[in-house]
Amino acid sequence: MFRFMKRMSRKAGLPPGTLVHLGDKPTEAVTIRLIQYNSETLVEEDVQDIGACEPEKMPDGITWINIDGTHQVEVIEKMGRHLGLHPLTLEDMVNGYQRPKLEEFENYIFLTLKMLSYDTEKNELGMENASLVIGADYVLSVHEKAGHVFAPIRERLRKARGRIRKKGVDYLYYALIDAIVDNYFGVLEKMGEEIERLEEELLENPGTPTLQQIHDIKRELIFLRKSVWPLREVISALKREDSGLIQETTRIYLQDVYDHTIQVMDTVETFRDMVSSMLDIYLSMVSNRMNEVMKVLTIMASIFIPLTFIAGIYGMNFEIMPELKWPWGYPMVWAVVVLIGGVMVL
Repeated sequence: MFRFMKRMSRKAGLPPGTLVHLGDKPTEAVTIRLIQYNSETLVEEDVQDIGACEPEKMPDGITWINIDGTHQVEVIEKMGRHLGLHPLTLEDMVNGYQRPKLEEFENYIFLTLKMLSYDTEKNELGMENASLVIGADYVLSVHEKAGHVFAPIRERLRKARGRIRKKGVDYLYYALIDAIVDNYFGVLEKMGEEIERLEEELLENPGTPTLQQIHDIKRELIFLRKSVWPLREVISALKREDSGLIQETTRIYLQDVYDHTIQVMDTVETFRDMVSSMLDIYLSMVSNRMNEVMKVLTIMASIFIPLTFIAGIYGMNFEIMPELKWPWGYPMVWAVVVLIGGVMVL
């Protein structure tokens, strides 16, 4: 959160629409992939020249422009000028900490949301900003890093599976949103496995590393909730959009995406409750362990207090103590000590 505020402060005093990249800077170069298709033909290529991304190149076709990487703001700026996008839209595209939102302009709709990933080796949640723009005959998708989330969509286009090649540009827009939201379930499944592992570790041998891992996953769930909660409102607003870019037949599919966001939100809330209860269990187990230790110490102290009292009496240096001169004094003291100790143990 402090890193986020530090980077956001770099934009202080700048005019609206100034492109400043906010987020992690990958070392890979920005790549642009162009896919143009209709019901019979598909052309896919990686392009270097922004001018090659012409939606009108294929008659009655749909153009999908995908940009991997937002750290080179000049590429985003050229693409924005080429497609006639508003400067504020471009500003949101390069902001890696942008909250999910939906904006309607005169000739396009802009949507930004979070794309998730989970590193099972580091048990770490990855989050990046993804922006989707739909125009009359094109879709522009921009995200911070190259990923596999859109790979099933490309495969369906190449093999003409389903209805995606026969539907309009709004169906492609829906398919990209649906791919991002469906990826949430895979991430939540991996987080659920990690939570289950922590529960077993918590019951068997809890320690300080376990507590640290619980706090880490709780923090990740907080950021995940902040990313998913606004998405529900965004999908609902897109479903009710009346700009003409979203056809009535596609709104049914957007309703399905909306239902998926509700399921994701319910799962996140369930995980948060589970992690909170795990913290309570950890504190209870630590308290019980301390009680057991105090119980043992109390038993030992209760046994040795009277014995210490006897030893303290006969450790005094008075000359006139009759028991000190008795031949059987020492064995008798031991007998009394053993007898009292045995009674206290019982």
